[in-house]
Amino acid sequence: MAAVNALSVEIRRKSYPGMVLFDGFRLTLPAGGFTALVGPSGCGKSTLLNMVAGLDRDFDGAVRLPAGRGGDPVLGYVFQNPRLLPWYTVAENLALVLRHRPGWPALAAAWLRDVGLEGQGGAYPARLSGGMARRAALARAFAVEPDLLLMDEPFVSLDAITARRLRALLAGILRAHPTTVLFVTHDVREAVALADRILFLSPSPVRVLLDLPVGLSAEERADEDAVERLCRDLRRTHGALLEGGG
Repeated sequence: MAAVNALSVEIRRKSYPGMVLFDGFRLTLPAGGFTALVGPSGCGKSTLLNMVAGLDRDFDGAVRLPAGRGGDPVLGYVFQNPRLLPWYTVAENLALVLRHRPGWPALAAAWLRDVGLEGQGGAYPARLSGGMARRAALARAFAVEPDLLLMDEPFVSLDAITARRLRALLAGILRAHPTTVLFVTHDVREAVALADRILFLSPSPVRVLLDLPVGLSAEERADEDAVERLCRDLRRTHGALLEGGG
């Protein structure tokens, strides 16, 4: 992937009655990078993702994405809630983003196999566990072959073991299907385990308090002790920041 920016954001102002959420905020993401946003609840992390995605256009500023492989940039979005349509099967939920492609049933089956849901294409979302529903949401997001993947606390509310398994699954998918990721989390440990860059954000109006590169190899990210050592170092050097933003 070319060494260019995959995303450039300038938010001159974003406000709600009685509150200025963004004022002179800028962000660029390098192509192929995994950037995690960490900050206090209500600071605007999800709002930022929605502005990037074009779901929220009520702001003064600009979001710029370079042309994707097929022309227009393709975005994938994984929300806190999997947002699977309950009246469709898992395979039919994937068909919503795949049916324009020849042979989409085979593509859907391949993605379900890749996320560990082989044989579950005929199941309805109500029959899935929380972890299985998140796997289906990951399959749907990656199936569009996104140039930029937005992830808004995709593993929140899961038990620790399931969340850890899904983080490992995400890392494996990204190795096979690399793309640029902008990931929101409250969990500093999760950010360390996944991201190569962590941006610690302030309360509104949002600014970047710390732009931290994460220098862990893939092997170290898979090692819980290595991740915990880096988290301890961060707590020692940036403890007040982590307590306020994590």
